[in-house]
Amino acid sequence: MSADSSAFDRGGLGGSSPRDNTVLRAEDVRAGYGAGDIIHGVSVSVAAGTVASVVGPNGSGKSTLLKALAGVLRPSSGRILADGRDLTGLPPEEVARAGIGYVPQIDDVFAPLTVRENLEMGGYLLDKREVSARVEHVTGVFPRLGQMLTRRAGRLSGGERKMLAMGRVLMIKPAVFLLDEPTANLAPKVAAELLTGHVRALAEAGAAVLVVEQRARAVLAISDYTYVLGGGRVLMDGTPARLAASQEFTESFFGAVPKAPKLSGAPGEHGGHELPAAAAAGHTAVHPPSMTRACPVM
Repeated sequence: MSADSSAFDRGGLGGSSPRDNTVLRAEDVRAGYGAGDIIHGVSVSVAAGTVASVVGPNGSGKSTLLKALAGVLRPSSGRILADGRDLTGLPPEEVARAGIGYVPQIDDVFAPLTVRENLEMGGYLLDKREVSARVEHVTGVFPRLGQMLTRRAGRLSGGERKMLAMGRVLMIKPAVFLLDEPTANLAPKVAAELLTGHVRALAEAGAAVLVVEQRARAVLAISDYTYVLGGGRVLMDGTPARLAASQEFTESFFGAVPKAPKLSGAPGEHGGHELPAAAAAGHTAVHPPSMTRACPVM
């Protein structure tokens, strides 16, 4: 057994992330949009202080999963638990009160309002006396927001808008962040900065982060655990190191064994930093059904 084999001991394939400090767990969830289910028996979990990512082809059910977790869609079956509390079927406001913050892919800020007003709107669940203090806290986490509090959100760049969207959610002190394709329509350099800087920083601050992302290679580099969806089902799951050892995974998403971006300081005992070593080790993992090559690799 090679020195890298320990990277493969933490996670099984096809089930929930094997972490003891799980904050959010979905168990066998089915959900869709009226006519039928889009996701079929999906189980995922995310722990405090970690990033769990969900990747897969377009139409695989990634955004539907997040909407079900956030209360935007009502599951047709299954359970959604946050710190042991059953949130299944609760409306979005109650899910937010339970500490689940959701950042949708679109319509994530109020364009006519200033940055400060957007943050204050994000604190709608807070006592009015807490709002100013929370704005100060958020601008401490995202200093760039503090430099443009009076600027209208509609005048922000794409990366700044995403930062503001995450800041709005941070206002309510969530235990969990649900991020739906935060790098959509961003230039590769801006996307990389958003993932390695701001998304990873949320986990470093102690939150649990579940992120849906099309840029598979970039998000694996910041993830502690990853789920691969296809056809509305979890086809494969594990640490980035374990997935990188699967020929089926690497060929489906990258066309070849990937070279992960070199990052510094990202926490996670078996996170994205192990991707190059594990891929070089040449281990073989469980091969899921073939996946459509539809994920950008930036």
